Amino acid sequence: MNKLFNSLFFQVSSVFLLILIIISAVYIYISVNTAEMYFEETRQKLDLNIASHIAADNDCFKGDSVNTEVLKDVFHNVMVINPSIEVYLLDTNGTILTYYAPNQVIKIKSIPLGPLKEFIYADKHSFLMGTDPKNPEKMKPFSASRVTEADKFKGYIYVILGGQEYENASQLVFGSYIIRLGVRSMIIALITAAIIGFLAIGIITWNVRRIVRVIRDFRNGNSSARIIMTNKGELKLFADSFNDMADTIVHNINEIKSMDENRRILVANVSHDLRTPLSIIRGYVETIILKDSKLTPIERNNFLGIIMRNTDRLLNLVEELFELSRLESKEIKPHIEEFSLGELLQDIHQKNQIPANEKNINLLLEVTENLPRVFADIGMMEKVFQNLIDNAVKFTPSGGEIKIILKKKYAQSLLAIISDTGIGISEEEISNIFDRYYQAKKNPTGKNSGAGIGLSIVKRILDLHEFDIKVKSELAKGTSFFISIPVNSPTHLNET
Repeated sequence: MNKLFNSLFFQVSSVFLLILIIISAVYIYISVNTAEMYFEETRQKLDLNIASHIAADNDCFKGDSVNTEVLKDVFHNVMVINPSIEVYLLDTNGTILTYYAPNQVIKIKSIPLGPLKEFIYADKHSFLMGTDPKNPEKMKPFSASRVTEADKFKGYIYVILGGQEYENASQLVFGSYIIRLGVRSMIIALITAAIIGFLAIGIITWNVRRIVRVIRDFRNGNSSARIIMTNKGELKLFADSFNDMADTIVHNINEIKSMDENRRILVANVSHDLRTPLSIIRGYVETIILKDSKLTPIERNNFLGIIMRNTDRLLNLVEELFELSRLESKEIKPHIEEFSLGELLQDIHQKNQIPANEKNINLLLEVTENLPRVFADIGMMEKVFQNLIDNAVKFTPSGGEIKIILKKKYAQSLLAIISDTGIGISEEEISNIFDRYYQAKKNPTGKNSGAGIGLSIVKRILDLHEFDIKVKSELAKGTSFFISIPVNSPTHLNET
């Protein structure tokens, strides 16, 4: 039972039934008042000239005095014929001089003359209401006429159409009429509206129940559950919103799963990269300790050099991990300044000549003259190009070539290109090389090539500057990175 009372169908149906009852009551009220106005206007049209007949057929005044005897007989005879009326004789100011009305109870001594004059002098086809002396708060239909004797205006005959006796009788009849009308109207309206309304509510709530079933199915783990709604309206809008939300949730879950997988791969790669130099360092330190007295100065220096290089390798890896973490958490803000990108690339080219020569790689620099200066964080941009060159040196075999090119792309931008003749990147991996923790799976030796976070750092630095980078690569032919750099000042990047 509680389940029924708490259901949407019961709640909507209850509200709908209450609305129907209110509408039925308003309808009855309007119908009753309309009927009452109809009968009163009809009554005034039928008895429109009754006051003028009384005034014309009788001497209402004897000289300057009221002809009381005649009027009492006249008023009595008129009310015997039509007991629903009440007759009043007024002076020229509207004061009641005499009257004949049942129970002889009046509450006012004068009648406002405005409605009377409008009735007498204006268009008599309009419906007018006048003051009832017995019940001044309620306006009633009336008939009125001037009283003129010997061409002298003496006063008014004022007839209330539907007096106290008529009202008492009509209330008895009207009460039962209202009950009959109300009951019939409400029964017909409720039955008709209830049938139509409950069918409509049933259809609406059926759609709602179907939506709830899909939502529960999605909550219980069915990530493919979607709401299929063909009709238009609010439910269709709700269904589309839920489907969009479900797609977003599923997409985010897949991203989290992918991130977790990439993070696991990163941990494995970083562990491998840390273990290798640590093992080397530990091995040479143990050798120095065990064979301290037997080592020649040349061997000792050679061992210490190996230890130093592997220590630098560890420090570089830790620094890259720390820098990537800061970039991803947006702790780093670029410090924008104006500088010559060509001069920066010349410094980077000179600094990388020695490691390139050690691998017998030809490192070339081509910078167009008279290029405009750019606005960026010079330290971050140096890191970008250094990582790209390190990556190129790492994957370019002996005898290969690396080019650093800087030229004008458009009037307001430069194009920097880092290209190599290395092992290249497969087409399916190009779209992933900038992803967090992603690395190309195998190098030419068939072994993992490291943690693969250098390009992630490059991408995040360029994203901070809102610079664009693109990649083109072919396996066994080489890879090229294209960086578009605007020459205008991105002042909004300095905002905190």
